[in-house]
Amino acid sequence: MLPANDILEQARRARDSRFDGRFFIGVRTTGVYCRPVCPVKMPRQENVTFFPSAAAASEAGYRPCLRCRPEASPGTPAWKGSSATVSRGLKLIDAGALNEGSMTDLSDRLGVTPRHLNRLFKKYLGASAKAIGQTRRLQFAKRLIDETELTMTEVAMSAGYGSIRRFNDHFKRTYGRAPASLRNGSPSLASTKEAAPAREAVTLRLAYRAPFDFAGLLRFYSMRAIPGVEQVTADAYSRAWDLGGSDTERRLGWVKISDDPASSSLVLQVCGVPPSDLMQLVSRVRQVFDLDALPAEINCVLNADKGFAQLAKSNPGQRLPGGWDPFETAVRAIVGQQISVKAATTVMGKIAAYWGESTGAMRSFPGPERLAEMSTASLPMPTARAETIRRLAQAVRDGKLVLAPAQEAEALVATLTAIKGIGPWTAQYIAMRALGDPDTFLHGDLVIKKTAARHLGLTSERALLARAEAWRPWRAYAGMHLWRLAGQHSD
Repeated sequence: MLPANDILEQARRARDSRFDGRFFIGVRTTGVYCRPVCPVKMPRQENVTFFPSAAAASEAGYRPCLRCRPEASPGTPAWKGSSATVSRGLKLIDAGALNEGSMTDLSDRLGVTPRHLNRLFKKYLGASAKAIGQTRRLQFAKRLIDETELTMTEVAMSAGYGSIRRFNDHFKRTYGRAPASLRNGSPSLASTKEAAPAREAVTLRLAYRAPFDFAGLLRFYSMRAIPGVEQVTADAYSRAWDLGGSDTERRLGWVKISDDPASSSLVLQVCGVPPSDLMQLVSRVRQVFDLDALPAEINCVLNADKGFAQLAKSNPGQRLPGGWDPFETAVRAIVGQQISVKAATTVMGKIAAYWGESTGAMRSFPGPERLAEMSTASLPMPTARAETIRRLAQAVRDGKLVLAPAQEAEALVATLTAIKGIGPWTAQYIAMRALGDPDTFLHGDLVIKKTAARHLGLTSERALLARAEAWRPWRAYAGMHLWRLAGQHSD
């Protein structure tokens, strides 16, 4: 839900980038809706209306501004503290849940009725879940038109449209023009009826809210980069992953991610990925690099603790390092039990080398289907730990354990700890990284406890937990600050 109108008006007049993507401005005299940072001449206050989402503005009859490009704004925040169901629903929609599935399928995955789900979306985002999905789809298509050379058929496929006709109709209703008109009027791209082959490389920009500690994320990933699968340099992260295929011919995708602080965006380079997978891939990258974080709100809460404020202010762009694949992240957490970060990285490389797929210089990490059938003797670790990995893989393969970003953290932790060999710390670590849950707090972590005792005077776990109540709902960020202060990242 939106803050008071006077706060929004102040943010609009200041063109405050902290509010970019958090609300949109409908201008009644032009019929256009804009971002708070739109550079055009500022409309008079009596001519504007505020909306909590782009979909709400669209449903009210406004069309997107071609100057500030609402589709290029930072992603919708997780809305923690408002509705966990809406937060999870947004993650599923971002991953394309409504592209092939129905509203009933979405509501079933969230454990509510379609009517209740729409009531929640209307309350918090001003539009139905279906309208949110349609707007997200069109926004993604618009970005592909602006930033890539994909044909209109490829754009439609990437954004989840069932046909080029449906895409053209939706675009014309919203923008009042054909999609190809935004590419210097090239009619050939709009009239393509058959999908062209996937491009070898696609480059996209993913916006975030500054400040953004990209260097800190790279340091974290560098310590854990799986040999042959991931590579981290001083200014970029890259990796390969399995796209599927036949038993005799597997296809691997490749991405490279770098930062462009001048535009407050990450530059995403993609190779080998079919257009139909792009939307889900972008959603994954946003979660891995925590691009939808709200640094202003997070820091406001953490700075309110006077003893913690200096620590939080030393790195206002702190982000949560997500996991590229939830299953891979879970395996990493188990491998890292009772050994150093470096040793765990070596073991992960050996697992990938023995069980992963390879195409030339690239290698993927094996999925649950392969590790469920592995011999525990093939893993360079204690037998009990290898058995835990196999049990995890079997649970995922058989559908008894679902690892997806839209899960509830508490439910996932409970399911994970029911697997023999997975304790509370391991389960919480998986929830923090695989789900990007901002409030998961590893209060039992040895490094966090030692750092809290040394710098905050919290000498017991109970005292640490009590102090952490003031850090909700951003306790995971507080934990990252404590790890950073210790000069290392626990694993």
